[in-house]
Amino acid sequence: MPNILSRIPNSLSFLSRKVKARIDYVKNLQVVSLKPNQPAQGNVLMSYRIEPFLLKPGQPMPNDHTWYWEVWQIAQTFLDLGYNVDVIQFHNDKFVPQKNYAFFVDIRHRLEALAPKLNQDCIKIFHVDIANMIFRNAAECNRLLELQQRKGVTLRPQRFETPNLGIEYADCATVLGNDFTVNTFKYANKPMYRIPISSPVVYPWPEEKDLAAVRKNFLWFGGSALVLKGLDLVLDAFAQMPEYHLTVCGPISNDKEFEKAFYQELYETPNIHTHGWIDVSSPEFIKITNNCLGLVYPSVSEGQAGAVITCLQAGLVPILSYESGVDVHDFGVILNNCSIAEIKATVHRIANLPIEELKLMSRKAWEYARANHTREKFAQAYRHAVEQMREMRETRGRGE
Repeated sequence: MPNILSRIPNSLSFLSRKVKARIDYVKNLQVVSLKPNQPAQGNVLMSYRIEPFLLKPGQPMPNDHTWYWEVWQIAQTFLDLGYNVDVIQFHNDKFVPQKNYAFFVDIRHRLEALAPKLNQDCIKIFHVDIANMIFRNAAECNRLLELQQRKGVTLRPQRFETPNLGIEYADCATVLGNDFTVNTFKYANKPMYRIPISSPVVYPWPEEKDLAAVRKNFLWFGGSALVLKGLDLVLDAFAQMPEYHLTVCGPISNDKEFEKAFYQELYETPNIHTHGWIDVSSPEFIKITNNCLGLVYPSVSEGQAGAVITCLQAGLVPILSYESGVDVHDFGVILNNCSIAEIKATVHRIANLPIEELKLMSRKAWEYARANHTREKFAQAYRHAVEQMREMRETRGRGE
C-alpha cells in the first residue's frame, strides 16, 4: 500500500501554492482608497504597485526594488495636494472607473485600456521606469542571439513583455532615466518630466576603505534578466582575467538555464565569487562594496538602474553601458560597445589608475548619488512635476 504520509509534503506544497495564488488574485483585484487630511479637491487613480498600501502597522517597506517606496511617495504627493487617491495593481484588468479623476498614473498597460473610459479632462500620466518595451524586447533578443553565437547555447528571454501603448495614450510622462531612456519614448512627442530614481539606502562615506588593496576587485550587481543586464559578458571577461576578482550579487539561482550555462564561470572559476541575492541594507553588502573598487554593469536596457545608484551610494567607480540610464560624468566610464574585449581593457585601465585619482572618482560617485538620488530628491522632483501638470489641467479647463 502506498505511504500516504509520504505524499503530505507535496500536498501541502500544492495547497500552499493554491493559497498564494488565491491571495495574489484577490490582491490584484483590490482597490485601495486613500483620503487626504483636508477637504478633497478631486480624485486621482494610480495603476502601479499595491503592496505598500497593504502593509501592516510596523511592517517595513520592501527595499529590493525602489518602486515600492516610490509608489507610496507618489500617492503621498497627491494626498498632500488635497486629492483622494485610488490605487490598483498595475495588471488589474477588471477595474472600471466609477468616478471622475483629475489625474491617472499608469506604469504599464492600463492607460490604453482605461483612457477611453476616463473623463475628458483627466490628465493621463505614463510613469516610465523602463526603456520602451519594443526597444527592450529587441535588445534582450539581440543579446541572447549574440550569446548563442558566442557560446553555442540558447537561453530564453526573461523580461519579454507585450509592448504597451501607454505613452501614446498619455498626456505626459514622468521618466526615471537619462537621455537614453527619454529617447526611446521621444517618438510620441509628449511632454516628459524627469524624476531621479530614489535609493532605498544611503551609506556613509567608506572612510576606512583601502583602495590600494581592493583595486583589482569588482562587482556585478543586478536583478533578473541576467543576459539583458550583461552578466554573461562580465563573467566571460573576468574568466579571461585571473588577476582580477569579480563578486556577483543577484538572483542567480532564479534563472536555472543561465546558471547551468555559466556554472563553471559562476562556481568553478577561482577569481569569480558568486554570492547570489543580497539585502542592500545588510552589513554583508557594505562589506562586499568596501572590498571592491568598482561596478561593472553593461546592461542593454534600463529605465534608470537602481542597482547602479545603490553602488554609487557606496562609492563604487562605475563602468556602465549608456543604456543603464545613469550618467557618470567624470567619475566613471561609459562603455562604447560592451564587448568582452572592451570590458577587459576598461577594467584593466581603471584598476591601474593612480590611487589619488581613484579616491577622487570614488568620492565624486558617492557625492553625486547623495546629491541627486535620495528619497527627498525624488519627492521634490515628483511634486514639482505634478504642479506643472496641474497648470496643464487648468489651462485645458479654460480651453486655452
